[in-house]
Amino acid sequence: MANIVAIVGRPNVGKSTLFNRLVEERKAIEDNMSGVTRDRHYGHAQWSGKFFSVIDTGGYVTGSEDLYEAEIRKQVKLAIEEANVILFVVDCIDGLTDLDMEFANELRGTKKPIFIVANKADNREKAMSSHEFYSLGISDFEIYPIASASGSGTGELLDEVVKQFEDEGIEDPDAGIPKISILGRPNVGKSSFLNALLGHERSIVTDEAGTTRDAIHTRYKLFGQDFIITDTAGIRKKAKVKEDVEFYSVMRSLRTLEESDVIIVMVDATRGLEAQDVNLISLAIKNNKGVMIMVNKWDLIEKDHKTMGKIKDDMIDRLGENKWIPIIFTSVVEKQRIFQAIELATKVYENKTRRIATSKLNDVLLQEIEKYPPPAWKGKYIKIKYVTQLPTKNPVFAFFCNLPQYIKEPYTRYLENRLRENFDFEGVPVKIVYKSK
Repeated sequence: MANIVAIVGRPNVGKSTLFNRLVEERKAIEDNMSGVTRDRHYGHAQWSGKFFSVIDTGGYVTGSEDLYEAEIRKQVKLAIEEANVILFVVDCIDGLTDLDMEFANELRGTKKPIFIVANKADNREKAMSSHEFYSLGISDFEIYPIASASGSGTGELLDEVVKQFEDEGIEDPDAGIPKISILGRPNVGKSSFLNALLGHERSIVTDEAGTTRDAIHTRYKLFGQDFIITDTAGIRKKAKVKEDVEFYSVMRSLRTLEESDVIIVMVDATRGLEAQDVNLISLAIKNNKGVMIMVNKWDLIEKDHKTMGKIKDDMIDRLGENKWIPIIFTSVVEKQRIFQAIELATKVYENKTRRIATSKLNDVLLQEIEKYPPPAWKGKYIKIKYVTQLPTKNPVFAFFCNLPQYIKEPYTRYLENRLRENFDFEGVPVKIVYKSK
């Protein structure tokens, strides 16, 4: 059973700082500007041998001109429904505000344990001032003054929080589950795709580019298989990134790429494959990730029976040597081929983790090598005698031969092409190494 803690409160009280403190990583973006966090953001933590999940939420606000106000409130309410324990964060420096009192009224209906966490209690005087929050009258527990930036007071808070859990929890509920991430330029439909798959609004969607800021992880089940699907912030050229928040959003997206198994690079059909998309693909290949291209907004294209083939051919030409990357055309708005896109991502993951028996490799590839042996180098003949797949996370094949140092890049490409022809490695970078025998 999962133990879940939701961190809630008005904007700029330090919820994301507390979240990062509990999960012991800088996963959520922290900034003095209010409204940085928008979607629900998940992480895993443990205290005194008990494991639990933590949800960071956007700042609860009413009556503002913020475009995202209503959507953030919706995300906060979903987090409260999902949680076992609620941490209501308030600010010792600002003291009790009307917004705190208004949000306390929202929490009165829940029967879940509520802890009032008075943050920014950096000294004794500020800690003493936290007593005014007892007037909120929504908690059966004492007020916990903490300083989430330094960690002061968080131990006492967690000692009481973990007593509310009925079991020890799960150390890492995501262990061993394929991680699929959706990356691309801003406003190509990444969040809409995630929401369409789930059937509810997991990520906030607007027409404004840059709506998603943190990397939004979601557990998802389809075709009898569990996945973790991550929606990320849109990535623009470095020169166009002006705000600190966007810079950190992009950093989170790139870090997500490094932690994923399969990358879905989403492309706007009306703009085609752009230089930034090609850069993302190159980065995914460099990090040995499975890659696929999802061309979204296909419903906006005027087309005939040849349009898809022509656009696909143009994209393959732009990919150069990486013609092994699969391409699928979708419309998230029309829900056209969105489940086939996940099916394709699953196939790429299977290809990435595929193991080929050594006997089968040698039966097939030694025949191909015999047809076209490595070119001699300065009168020396190169003989490849044996092939095996190495026990790595990604497909790596070792070719044992007498003179490995003399095999050139064109012949390596020939061997890679024969591997791809005979065994299915669509969407997966394949590495070839040579060893002396």
